[in-house]
Amino acid sequence: MPSSAPPSPSAPPSPSSPSSPPSPPQPDPRRWLALVALALSMLVLSFDTTILNVALPTMADEIGATTGDMQWIVDSYTVVFAAAMLPAGLLGDRFGRRRMLIAGLAVFLAGSVLGSLVGSPGGVIVARTVMGLGGAFVMPLALSVIPGLFGPAERPRAVAIASTAVAFGMPLGPIIGGALLKSFWWGSVFLVNIPLVALAIVACVWLLPETRDPAAPRVRVTSTFCAAAGLGALVYGIIEAPGRGWGDPVVAAALATGALLLAVLVLRERRVARPMLDMSLLRQRGFLWNAVAATLVSFILTGMVFVLPSYLQSALGHDALGTGLRLLPMMGGLTVAARLAPALVAKSGPRPVITAGLLVLAAGGFLGATTSTGDGYGRIAVWLAVAGAGLGLSVVPSMNGALGALPRERAGSGSGLLQTLRQTGAAVGVAVLGSVLAAAYRSRLDTAGLSPDAAHAARESLVGAHAVAVRTGHQALAASADAAYAHGMDVALAVCGAAALAAGLLLAALLPNPRPGRADTKAAEGASASPGAEGAAGAAGALAEPRADARQ
Repeated sequence: MPSSAPPSPSAPPSPSSPSSPPSPPQPDPRRWLALVALALSMLVLSFDTTILNVALPTMADEIGATTGDMQWIVDSYTVVFAAAMLPAGLLGDRFGRRRMLIAGLAVFLAGSVLGSLVGSPGGVIVARTVMGLGGAFVMPLALSVIPGLFGPAERPRAVAIASTAVAFGMPLGPIIGGALLKSFWWGSVFLVNIPLVALAIVACVWLLPETRDPAAPRVRVTSTFCAAAGLGALVYGIIEAPGRGWGDPVVAAALATGALLLAVLVLRERRVARPMLDMSLLRQRGFLWNAVAATLVSFILTGMVFVLPSYLQSALGHDALGTGLRLLPMMGGLTVAARLAPALVAKSGPRPVITAGLLVLAAGGFLGATTSTGDGYGRIAVWLAVAGAGLGLSVVPSMNGALGALPRERAGSGSGLLQTLRQTGAAVGVAVLGSVLAAAYRSRLDTAGLSPDAAHAARESLVGAHAVAVRTGHQALAASADAAYAHGMDVALAVCGAAALAAGLLLAALLPNPRPGRADTKAAEGASASPGAEGAAGAAGALAEPRADARQ
């Protein structure tokens, strides 16, 4: 029986030949359209974190929101966002990131619709709480689906595009909000989300593939409850303290309950084999001190952006659009400094750059603390730009340093912990600095000659004091309120400056300083490879969600 002749050496191998290497999977031709959907989702969440700040004075005037109400309107979103982000990310890992991302967008959409319909501070707080729950799903999962869409060669560019959307959203928020309020009612700052989020949902349904990681840690109900209830109780106590007094039983009980629940959370998570919140990472010095820096930056940034718009609108008389435009020097300083930071880190290591950034931020806070009612906007623009430069120099290296200090196999859990700390810092920043402002404002406000009801309304907010002055013809009250608010803002900014100064000195002594080119500089190498190295995009995107890094 004739034997088969062997193939000629020059003949190409058969496609079915065992020696043929498998063909690499073809990339999804719709991947860049899918990336647009992801970037759109993140853009909406990003500008929604700042769009509301310029609307707060208008809301105080039109729906009677007090300073405490305004703190809760901001913090209801941030507290829920911080508490729900870890379980949301884990649910996406286990049950499908695309499915949970779409669910998060739908919840965010429902909250936006509710916010555009309500007419009371309580209703707005509920709407913001719903939006925070939806945002907690969107932010962790938007970038985590990128590894399923893009190969290693395209992935850095894709991450940079998504993170740039986050970076641009922050300065766009006040401008969009101001433009809407110039022509429409305050609910339009919620209404603008609806078409954008609806478009993102449709795009995600049609364009995103489904990915999951069934081996992810399971969501623990008790730990989730302790995180949400503990952070909420702590923030409630801080916000209520100026009005009730720090010794009030309700305030003391709230603070004690919050501290107890957060302590229970830490103890429970330390005992389980695969924790939702991996606190053991804080034993790594590089991660710990960079995380401290990033958390304090969030504390200061959100506090500054909270206290300033009411002064610009009520005391200086700018409208909402003018207020949004006048916040741009901070964003401009942040963007420029964030682009310079990676090059500076490459030359000197992260410690000098982060320390310098915090000291510059302290200078901006202390300069802002000298503001008086006789000063025009020019002085404010200077300290905003200085503070923004300090933020940009500190946030990019600290985020990159924290993520780069992690072993690759723990990048997901470490980034989740870092995000939770940052959001907690933001929530506490609004609560603490808003309470400092409220206490100082009330201590300086002169309500002599007013009825008890009018005096109460004037003490609740600067907008309320101006409304009482117009209604009663008590013009001295408006001048007193402007001066009292400027004093409260100065005290709050001085607290920002002191916190930044203390953090800068502490990190100068304790932060490791890995240098590029040395054998033991794993952290620096991780930083240069992370999305945050993209400059201003990294200032928001490294921080957007790092689960993508864990699987690269």
